[in-house]
Amino acid sequence: MSNKLRFGLPKGSLQDATIEKMAKAGWNVSVSSRSYVPYVDDEEMEIRLIRAQEISRYVEHGYLDCGITGFDWIHENGSDVHEVGEFVFSKATSRPARWVLCVPENSPIKSAKDLEGKRIATEVVNITKRYLRKHGVKAEVEFSWGATEVKAHELVDAIVEITETGSSLRANKLRIVDELMVSTPRLIANHAAWKNKWKRQKIETLALLLRGALEAEKKVGLKMNIAEDNLPKLLKELPALRNPTISRLSLPGWVAVETIIDEHIVRELIPQLKEAGAEGIIEYPLNKVVY
Repeated sequence: MSNKLRFGLPKGSLQDATIEKMAKAGWNVSVSSRSYVPYVDDEEMEIRLIRAQEISRYVEHGYLDCGITGFDWIHENGSDVHEVGEFVFSKATSRPARWVLCVPENSPIKSAKDLEGKRIATEVVNITKRYLRKHGVKAEVEFSWGATEVKAHELVDAIVEITETGSSLRANKLRIVDELMVSTPRLIANHAAWKNKWKRQKIETLALLLRGALEAEKKVGLKMNIAEDNLPKLLKELPALRNPTISRLSLPGWVAVETIIDEHIVRELIPQLKEAGAEGIIEYPLNKVVY
């Protein structure tokens, strides 16, 4: 095996989010509309832009060494791959995607048992068939090429569709009957590639930096100066600052304090810092946080 890692980047809804996270992890990817071979500023990596629905199959068969795809498509394809890690990001929110069974709001269908003899449209045919077998229900499942939500009102009795917030379903006057699966993006690897020392190290480095980039999105750095006499009070009253970096300033009796905290508590924390005697408070974004 040559020292080239063949990486599958998901084309479609995860594409932009994956490219953004790759950039924060340290790999700048540029996609051309005329090619499915994106540019990446790493001579040891080759990227192929492939639909998320297909990536797990290409990883399993060795055309790709690794790739990012949804947990749902790994199960839909029944792919035998090594799962390196879970990475919670999406095109819209940080919520995981859910595959749900939906019917029109006025439908009499209330549970899976009511699907007996009915017709269901979905893109995840195998997942839906397994769901029906689990509930002992026989129904017709047809593949949907798109516009699945519209079909629920005219062409089929129910649909199995993916959603993050549920807003599109509500806009189309659909009611969720049950949840079949929760899916998040996963970094997966071909078994042979994972056994190769060089490729495994490269994949593990990618996973490490992607995790660091995702972790950094939820946190910020804080710097401040404070009189040394006020430092014990600051550390006692603010649990978030139990393990900060503390360094002495050239001004006698003063220290600089630096720490990383969850971004969502900053608005409550800064006034408390000020009240405790902190000055020159600076908040700054982070690219990566690696534990």
